[in-house]
Amino acid sequence: MIPRYSRPDMVAIWDPATKFRIWYEIEAHACDAMADLGVIPRENAEAVWKAKDVEFDVARIDEIEAVTKHDVIAFLTHLAEHVGSDEARFVHQGMTSSDVLDTCFNVQLTRAADILITDLEALLSALKKRALEHKDTLRVGRSHGIHAEPTTMGLTFARFYAEMDRNLSRMRDARAEIATGAISGAVGTFANIDPAVEEHVCDKLGLVPEPISTQVIPRDRHAAFFATLGVIASSIENIAIEIRHMQRTEVLEGAEFFSMGQKGSSAMPHKKNPVLTENLTGLARMVRAAVIPAMENVALWHERDISHSSVERMIGPDATITLDFALARLTGVVDKMLIFPENMLDNMNKFPGLVMSQRVLLALTQAGVSREDAYTMVQRNALKVWEERTDFKAELLADADVVAALSTDGIEEKFDMGYHTKHVDTIFARVFGD
Repeated sequence: MIPRYSRPDMVAIWDPATKFRIWYEIEAHACDAMADLGVIPRENAEAVWKAKDVEFDVARIDEIEAVTKHDVIAFLTHLAEHVGSDEARFVHQGMTSSDVLDTCFNVQLTRAADILITDLEALLSALKKRALEHKDTLRVGRSHGIHAEPTTMGLTFARFYAEMDRNLSRMRDARAEIATGAISGAVGTFANIDPAVEEHVCDKLGLVPEPISTQVIPRDRHAAFFATLGVIASSIENIAIEIRHMQRTEVLEGAEFFSMGQKGSSAMPHKKNPVLTENLTGLARMVRAAVIPAMENVALWHERDISHSSVERMIGPDATITLDFALARLTGVVDKMLIFPENMLDNMNKFPGLVMSQRVLLALTQAGVSREDAYTMVQRNALKVWEERTDFKAELLADADVVAALSTDGIEEKFDMGYHTKHVDTIFARVFGD
């Protein structure tokens, strides 16, 4: 992933030096376990640990791989250069390359998941803060982009909070599912290595043994992991799209913070564009782009092939780094977002009273008017408001049929704005539990 959309902690997980350090730990812990079992001499296992402070030379490993055409062998050769060829002769005993590659990849994914979980928790905190702040701030709800009925800005933030809270649960589940390791040897039968070695290595790395592997860890786990990242990315876009709509000039109910010295256009100095949320929409597409390849990686030939390998070398870093950046960016947008309550009221009153049409419809049916006739009575007055920009309540009061059914006072009481927000406390209690 390009530096523009990267944060250092997540990038560090995918650095080649980090990968080789994890490979080393896998091999060293495996040697310990094999020494405990009497498979290899204890002194050889201890010799491997003498390299614990070594900084593996990535360029040197690449140089060896250029000859061997095999990355794990290149690493083992380089390790022997530090440990000594005789001392390192039992390293990788009974293991296969995928034992190292797959176990390492899952360590990296669990570490990435930990960062993403922290990111989600920070975003939830920002959303909750804004929800409570604007719990009673009235704005019009929209369906199909058209005015529907009143809601509050707080409910909008609370809705996004609930969605991201579900995503937090999904991310925790995805982390648990991906946190497996396999040190089971060729085709996964443990023919040349004791299952106790796998148990020991996994315990040291914070993983659990894969219940049954082939020569690779089953890729349905990875498919579920990247699908979760895709869902979270879609939720980011969901919030970003709402903010982008709110910032439209003719709406302007909310906007991204515009910093001192910021410029919106090279041609038009007046422009204040929703560039951060537009960027988030694009980044969400890139995270979702990893989902289908991850799904396609599930189907491998027999006990293994490596059609998944090149895919994961790309989507592992790119999807996690991008999502980490996107979550942090969205948290900043939400935290510093500008809200314009007066514009919300102005927008709701562009067609005065029209958002109360359902209340009037229901009142007419309760007064004994058939639903079809009630709908006709309300709609004919509503259409006048659409076409002539008149006041909906005034039109209803001038309609003899409506007045006859509801009375003047009955019509007046249907325009109490508090009616639509009377259950906000109940909704907030469901979402936040306090």
